[in-house]
Amino acid sequence: MATRSKKKPNTLFIAQFAILLALEAIVCFTPLGSIPIGPLVATLAMLPVIVAGILLGTGAGAAMGFAAGLFSFIVWTFMPPNPVTAFVFTPTAAPGNFWSLVICFVPRILTGVVASLMFKLLSRLLDGKKGATGVIYAVSGVLGSLTNTLLVMGGIYVFFGKSYATAMDISFNLLLGIIGTTILTNGVLEAIVGGLVACGVCIPMKKMMRRTLPL
Repeated sequence: MATRSKKKPNTLFIAQFAILLALEAIVCFTPLGSIPIGPLVATLAMLPVIVAGILLGTGAGAAMGFAAGLFSFIVWTFMPPNPVTAFVFTPTAAPGNFWSLVICFVPRILTGVVASLMFKLLSRLLDGKKGATGVIYAVSGVLGSLTNTLLVMGGIYVFFGKSYATAMDISFNLLLGIIGTTILTNGVLEAIVGGLVACGVCIPMKKMMRRTLPL
């Protein structure tokens, strides 16, 4: 019986991770990964990473983040949406270098880690408090999404500021303001979507897992 009870959770974990990995590939390699909302566009690439971190734990969140970084690297290397700024995410495009890989992978990995750790922390702090469930999931999703946005945009400014400004044909003095505007528009929008998905997907999935695992 002990072997059977261990095998079932492992099978469920693998199945859930595989489904999220497939979704990650879909949002990274197809137009389904971007949703126009008014004048803005919300990218969905971090959603499977956030869900993996909350549902499956810190290690799974980090692994899904690595997969997201790998898929992003492939896209920006072989079929870049904007060839002029591809160097930010791949060292194969000049003047890309080691820091391109850092920007491509580290924010994605930390997105899953932050979402998972925040979920665990808030679950302990707010355990048993009325109406806390939605807050726990929403805040975890929002902070996970913002982790990616802040680290990517911050990495662009720190490691490639002048090159990026030149590629975008803008003054370097204006770059910080443009990055800040991007964070306050697309970044906030994606964070809201992350919070909504964390609530809408993770809450019912957690309930289902609690019913399934003891069997």
